[in-house]
Amino acid sequence: MFDSAEAAIKFISDHDVAMVDLKVAGAAGQWLHITLPASGFSTKHFEEGVGYDGSSGAGFGQVVDSDVAALPLAETAFIDPFWDRPTISFLCDTVTADTKEAVPSDPRTIARRAVQYMQGTGIADAAMMGPEFEFHVLDRVDVVNEPYAAGVTIGCCEVDTEGATPAIPRHGGYMRVPPGDQFHDLRSDMALTLEDLGIPVRYHHHEVGAPGQCEIEIDLADLVCVADRAMLIKYVVKNIAHRHGKLATFMPKPVFAEAGNGMHVHQRLEKAGRNLFYDGAPDAYGNLSPLALQYIVGLLKHSGALAGLANPSTNSFKRLVEGYEAPVNLFFSLGNRSAAVRVPRYAVSESDKRIEYRPPDFTGNVYLTLAAMLMAGLDGIQSKLDVAQHHFGPFDMDVAKQDESFQKKITPLPRTLHDALAALEKDHDFLCKGEVFSEEMLERWIAVKTARDVREVDSRPHPYEYQLYLDA
Repeated sequence: MFDSAEAAIKFISDHDVAMVDLKVAGAAGQWLHITLPASGFSTKHFEEGVGYDGSSGAGFGQVVDSDVAALPLAETAFIDPFWDRPTISFLCDTVTADTKEAVPSDPRTIARRAVQYMQGTGIADAAMMGPEFEFHVLDRVDVVNEPYAAGVTIGCCEVDTEGATPAIPRHGGYMRVPPGDQFHDLRSDMALTLEDLGIPVRYHHHEVGAPGQCEIEIDLADLVCVADRAMLIKYVVKNIAHRHGKLATFMPKPVFAEAGNGMHVHQRLEKAGRNLFYDGAPDAYGNLSPLALQYIVGLLKHSGALAGLANPSTNSFKRLVEGYEAPVNLFFSLGNRSAAVRVPRYAVSESDKRIEYRPPDFTGNVYLTLAAMLMAGLDGIQSKLDVAQHHFGPFDMDVAKQDESFQKKITPLPRTLHDALAALEKDHDFLCKGEVFSEEMLERWIAVKTARDVREVDSRPHPYEYQLYLDA
């Protein structure tokens, strides 16, 4: 929004802004914020930042060494639409409290380092990415998780219709029209709010899932910019839903036996404005360049490790099951939504040519997910991985219906978070190139996810277990 700190301060003064909100991305991928009266906000804050405890919620450092600072970035400013008092928000890098150097584990810093590493290789100067935003809008979610009571009750007006309109049947929500689609106006409110905030929206529609599953799509942008936009889009979606008395969730699998929410990421590399993934030769598969194929093989080769960052919840692997257009096997294909890498059949022009990586979801930290994908693809290019030497396709067929000998050659995605974290522990050298990710950060990520997710879920009886084993 601003090209300098001085321009930001002038705007605050000229437009009677009351409050300044500073937003930082925590290690797990959530936004945290601290708010200052505008009367005391000055250019010094763009130089020194605002100190906070990085060990509480953000996940930066230990209690004994946790002083960090939120350093606002003038170009990221936006007028926050969800506060009563006029408020301007700035996204922030997290820096050390004393030297103001970037904290190595700051997600936004890692994303920026990945782009800088790519540029240093000379391969490309821009990584263009565009996540799809799938989410559920629900009326209520009642959770009981006590020693003598456990369960979840979900309410959604699109299935609890009480005869006012026919309920959307299971798997019947895709591009539904009103009155079955009861969230059209809600999504339009979200889309227009995003447009007001400077984020172009391609379209929105109802998704496959009957109980309020929605999708918003945006254009591709450079990696750090689109990660910033993803954080803002989630913020808008959740707050607009709350304003309407609803609950929006990006949880990968909130409803059993219905479609889950992925974060399919469209991507391509560019150099001097030229799309490096395009090849117009008649025999080029999907009009993909040799460099694009190497990038794809890099993604697929490292997909197990990527899942440790891009699917870092136990719920992630409830989505990654057969039968729901979610990838379970590592291959690429033209237009095949069961492929881990789909080449969109409708993206035929040089300016539009891209690939879509389908495993990730929004329980990951979007900055880390995008950075890790880029590093995997770059490793494929640098290693000159040959698609013919790996059994990654292209397979333009229903892989699930092929014979056993074919199936045995296919590499599956991890089936559990435990397996994904083990794959990340084993295969992460590609992430540490150029010191983009650090060994220390990855070790801490794996340790925290193992302790807080894997062990905590594994140690709790599941309601279905009572159905299976109560009469044992």
